[in-house]
Amino acid sequence: MNNFLFAAAENDGIANCKAGGMGDVVRDVPRQISAKGDKTHVVVPSYGRLHQQGVLKTKLNFMLRGMVYTAELYEVKPKKEYPNLYHYVIHHPEIEAGGIAHIYHDDPEEPFYTDAIKYFIFCTAVAEAIKKGAFGKLDIVHLHDWHSSLILFLREYHRTYDNLKKIRFVYSIHNLAIQGIRPFNDNYSSLRNWFPDVPFDEKGLQDYRYQDCINLMAVGIRLADAVHTVSPSYKEDVMKASSPPEFIGGEGLEKDLQLADKEKRLYGILNGCNYKNINVEEKGFIYRNTVKAIFSWLQEESKKYKADFLAHTGEKIMQYVDKEPKFIVSSVARLTEQKFYFFKRSPEAFVEILKKLEAIDGIFILLGTGAPEYEELFRDISYKHNNFIFTNGQSENLIDSMYLESDLYFMPSLFEPCGISQMLSMRNGNPCLVHHTGGLIDTVKHMKTGFGFDGKTYDEKIKNMLSTFDLALDTFVNDKPTWKKIQASAKKVRFTWEKSVDEYYTVLYKM
Repeated sequence: MNNFLFAAAENDGIANCKAGGMGDVVRDVPRQISAKGDKTHVVVPSYGRLHQQGVLKTKLNFMLRGMVYTAELYEVKPKKEYPNLYHYVIHHPEIEAGGIAHIYHDDPEEPFYTDAIKYFIFCTAVAEAIKKGAFGKLDIVHLHDWHSSLILFLREYHRTYDNLKKIRFVYSIHNLAIQGIRPFNDNYSSLRNWFPDVPFDEKGLQDYRYQDCINLMAVGIRLADAVHTVSPSYKEDVMKASSPPEFIGGEGLEKDLQLADKEKRLYGILNGCNYKNINVEEKGFIYRNTVKAIFSWLQEESKKYKADFLAHTGEKIMQYVDKEPKFIVSSVARLTEQKFYFFKRSPEAFVEILKKLEAIDGIFILLGTGAPEYEELFRDISYKHNNFIFTNGQSENLIDSMYLESDLYFMPSLFEPCGISQMLSMRNGNPCLVHHTGGLIDTVKHMKTGFGFDGKTYDEKIKNMLSTFDLALDTFVNDKPTWKKIQASAKKVRFTWEKSVDEYYTVLYKM
């Protein structure tokens, strides 16, 4: 039996520990490893809350800032039990919950200041737990994004953790744009402040743009035994230089990724999607679930500032309870530049989409929270356009209803390492209209399982987005046989974790 450890910032295998797609992957891959008969341990930070119902397994003592730190390793209850799958959290008072999903901090004046501190502590505690044998004798350690890459720094430079060199380390990139950049010196949240007695090679760790800083995303790419992108097409993208907004590629790390590829350490493997034991909402309840979600949000103190807007959305949705629209376009995403840059830069294009929908008695439902400027943009458009329903909150039941009852799922991502939303929508037989970038190229085939657009320039992309939307509407209205064929093909396609993890074993884990 092989023995694995997954270390990450998120794990949706336990409750209240997810902010994005990484949480899904860290939930699903260990479950599939369990199905293959191997053992897996998953460890994440406690964020001051996740350890409270857990069982203390051991105390961990290690050196940081020239003094002894003590952290605690707790085993915690998962959402669902699987054989040989164990979930843990690391607790320390300085590993605090942030404002983003009660996980990440947002330090706009000094990015990554607070998060670096908590992940420095977390990673050192994990390294100590590995050294101490808290997870048994490990064959593979699988790290996810910059939050866990410091373990590779400790493995490379910290003599206390030399024994980690005997274990194969794999590093997965989920969001290359967020790189965890911090100063080497002269800052409380600097590398040398936390590791004053560890000799290290600055050049081997530095960010290319800010050479007095460590780039923790680069550390993962440079020091892991295998590096993994979450789709094959995204692997090809990240080895090219970014030229925003026309193309988002390696985000300054393309040379490191090219070298990893040359050394046969870089692999692109598509994420999977669940097709068993999934929550299925009843059909016909999308408007009820919207109203229920709005009433729930109205009672939250944190939502008081947008109570008037939520009431406006509730009033708007009621008109469709008795008179349903003929066509529903939906989108579910965090409101960020990655997901909705096209709409932010060209709001007139989005308004044109709404007008095209109005002509066929169609509506656009968008669910999400995120950057204040994006929330403000969509609230403003909602007040002006009756057929745009902006549900400015988070509700799993409503999300499930949207995936189930939409006619077309819209995903105009500026870049997309893999994407899960399009898989979830296709699982329900709903065609997607996507920007053909990264993992969206690998999952949505134009006029076969959905609709895709691209372009060499920004203006060409916007023009093609609108013409592709016209094509989708025309197919729905005037060519039902083709529309039904696309629906059936979308529902039939399978992106299974079984297939993905089989490839993990072969190329990442070398088993």
